[in-house]
Amino acid sequence: MKKLILISLASIFALSFGVTNLSAKYGAAGCGLGSLVISSGGIVQIFAATTNGTSGSQTFGITTGTSNCSKDGIVQTEKAQEIFVHMNYETLEQEIAKGQGERLTSLASLFGCPKDSKRFHEVAKENYSKIFTAASLKNPSIVLSNLRDQVGSDVELKNSCKI
Repeated sequence: MKKLILISLASIFALSFGVTNLSAKYGAAGCGLGSLVISSGGIVQIFAATTNGTSGSQTFGITTGTSNCSKDGIVQTEKAQEIFVHMNYETLEQEIAKGQGERLTSLASLFGCPKDSKRFHEVAKENYSKIFTAASLKNPSIVLSNLRDQVGSDVELKNSCKI
């Protein structure tokens, strides 16, 4: 119990005094919904971090440059794709199998494909067994790598998407 109290106090101290990013538009809790709702520094940043962590998937806002997040910051395109696939793995697996779906369309946009990129959906569906292999089972990073390979090997997508 004493360790838990010490860890909690150390966390509060760190958030209050030394971890803030003065050049950013947000505090130690980072960007996201919490930075929009709670803008004060110090101990209040704990509430901002909690808001970020409990308000559902922040992937879209964080990776697209909204919610006080910078598109040219730490989260680059590849990292945004990785985060998105990790957060939406099970749904993406189902949507890729069907060749349609909202998250698959969002992933196509993260690949820099045009909004009406039916070809992205087709390639994903046609290559489902190459994307979801035994080695990639429950490993979103390998799934993403396999998907990049398939998209990169398709002439139409290679020319129309920014991969």
